[in-house]
Amino acid sequence: MITDTALLTLAQWLSPAYPVGAFSYSHGLEWAVEAGQVHNADTFRDWLEDILRFGTGRNDAILLACAYRFDPGALRELDDLARAYAPSKERLLETEAQGAAFCRTTAAIWGNDMPDLTYPVAVGYAARAHSFPLRQTSAMYLHAFTGNLTSAAIRLVPLGQTEGQTVLTTLTPLCETLAAETETLTTDDLGGSVFMADIAAMKHETQYTRLFRS
Repeated sequence: MITDTALLTLAQWLSPAYPVGAFSYSHGLEWAVEAGQVHNADTFRDWLEDILRFGTGRNDAILLACAYRFDPGALRELDDLARAYAPSKERLLETEAQGAAFCRTTAAIWGNDMPDLTYPVAVGYAARAHSFPLRQTSAMYLHAFTGNLTSAAIRLVPLGQTEGQTVLTTLTPLCETLAAETETLTTDDLGGSVFMADIAAMKHETQYTRLFRS
């Protein structure tokens, strides 16, 4: 069982107030909205659900779990693999910049000796160092990812606040399911099949008008 202290620390790490800059990334959603692929709550929900099930959501949960279970000596190799799996320049920026910011802040506050790591690897490593339970850490990480993209959709589509929160509530059980399913998976299970979302991230690199960094 997770303790109150651990739960509150995880909530702090994964809250919008933690200075990783998550609010500045749309994960390609900005281009998907401009292209008309995402234009209401239903299309946004479907787009995000696919990313969670078949793309970054699942892969990040696997990387987080591996960082949690792996010997620290294998961490750099795992982190290099996480960078290699980024399908575009902006997706790489997303995971590198947020991960580095997470490592700096966490090291400064809690005194962990943390090199700059990609975001899911950093969170998994820090959770293990603090003896936080893996499944709850992964579920909260996925929920924070979902919440951040929901916030971006509220601004970009645009969606009403209630519509956005309804999508987030609908996808919350999926975050729990993915955390449980990926708990024992390995790097051999990494992969993705959300090609339109990956193309959206690539298209965003040259989008004329942009509010977000990805």
